[in-house]
Amino acid sequence: MKGKRECVRVRLSDAQRKKLKEEITAFYLDERGEEIGMIEQMQILDLFEQRMSPIVYNRALEDAKRWFSQKMEEMDLDYYELYREE
Repeated sequence: MKGKRECVRVRLSDAQRKKLKEEITAFYLDERGEEIGMIEQMQILDLFEQRMSPIVYNRALEDAKRWFSQKMEEMDLDYYELYREE
């Protein structure tokens, strides 16, 4: 394995960021009865982007590897089914 690579940070579109900020605001209002401002919205969203990106990215890699391994096993089984009895 090569040297440690910098983790890819998830980049959200402006529309996604806007929607998530609205959801954060609604969550605080509904669950905690607190209103938060734009700065707090951005700070919370940035925190989750920074902390969750590596976790989500690594999980996606693990899922892709598991899927690929399963497909390789299936292909291996299919290969042996092609053999003819001698």
